[in-house]
Amino acid sequence: DERRGTRARRREFRFERIEAWQLARQFNRQVYAISRKFPKEEQFALLPQIRRASNSVGSNIAEGSWRNSDADFGHFLEIAYGSLMEVGSQLFVALDENYSTQEQFDAIADEADLLAGKIVNLSKSLGRWKARAPHVVRQQDPCGKIRP
Repeated sequence: DERRGTRARRREFRFERIEAWQLARQFNRQVYAISRKFPKEEQFALLPQIRRASNSVGSNIAEGSWRNSDADFGHFLEIAYGSLMEVGSQLFVALDENYSTQEQFDAIADEADLLAGKIVNLSKSLGRWKARAPHVVRQQDPCGKIRP
């Protein structure tokens, strides 16, 4: 109690215990780190777009976790997944425009793939995921570059 000089531990939000949200938070930090290096001409184009989409992943997981039904939560997980795919597409733009290195791209793409799997598994646990490919399988070409 603050009157006695001790501070009570804050209550944890429900979404903080969700592994997919934890990974989304980590992924968001990586997106921000990479996007800090974007050139000035992207200040009003790719930069805010990739950051908004990245923020949307964790935000939708959090918002959905407070909904009253699994169906509602599942809907928000689908939106989070879509936002993650949007970030993935924008990361390809950053790579193609040499705003990030192949190594940076590979590292964040691996994180995106892991996060996609967590979102899909969480959605499946709610009985929401349909029979469709959960995420893109990336393959290396003979030169070692990632292909979608």
